[in-house]
Amino acid sequence: MIKAILTDIEGTTSSIEFVADVLFPYAKQHLAQYVGQHSDDTAVAGILAEAAALANISNDVESVVEQLLAWIDEDVKATPLKTLQGMIWQHGYESGELKGHIFADASAAIQKWAQHYTVAIYSSGSVQAQQLLFKHSQAGDLTPYLSQYFDTKIGHKRETESYQKIAEALALAPDEILFLSDVWQELEAARNTGVNVLGLKRGVKDHPTEFTWVNNFDEVDRLIS
Repeated sequence: MIKAILTDIEGTTSSIEFVADVLFPYAKQHLAQYVGQHSDDTAVAGILAEAAALANISNDVESVVEQLLAWIDEDVKATPLKTLQGMIWQHGYESGELKGHIFADASAAIQKWAQHYTVAIYSSGSVQAQQLLFKHSQAGDLTPYLSQYFDTKIGHKRETESYQKIAEALALAPDEILFLSDVWQELEAARNTGVNVLGLKRGVKDHPTEFTWVNNFDEVDRLIS
């Protein structure tokens, strides 16, 4: 019996274009200025040190900023970068410059599911970035309907162990969880743990037939109702 629904964000609840064409450019445009203004802050200094250690480079602001910008261009899922991006996006959301994109079918389903299931998020974006997107979404504040958030600190999304850790954090058996994603490698990793999975097409062409694929959250809802 399904007790929790765990969903990816990019390409699943939200358009890939929003992340690629709005969020990433915004972070890249403001990163150097933000770091320059906050490099003495404990949290930012810690992120810079973590990034320098991860890249094995000198921990000076100019070098680390250069590395962070390179990671954005390469779409590297580095935890310190994701954390810093979350801080920059917070400024954008709170100033009204950014509004989180959520598919209409996803926002409606999340609100419905929260009445019967634990609804949780698992994304490579930081927990802070996830919360900001759902709090400042075009559909309004959806955070009251979301119970937990997971990012790469618990493990990467294509690693089976990550889903075991999430099941433990939710205090559920893997087969009591349904995971939604548009990436088949993530579905495979989750399924290898015993988690139930459904793939979201959302225009994705690479969807192996070994998985069940649906077009939207309305179809997910019909399958689990």
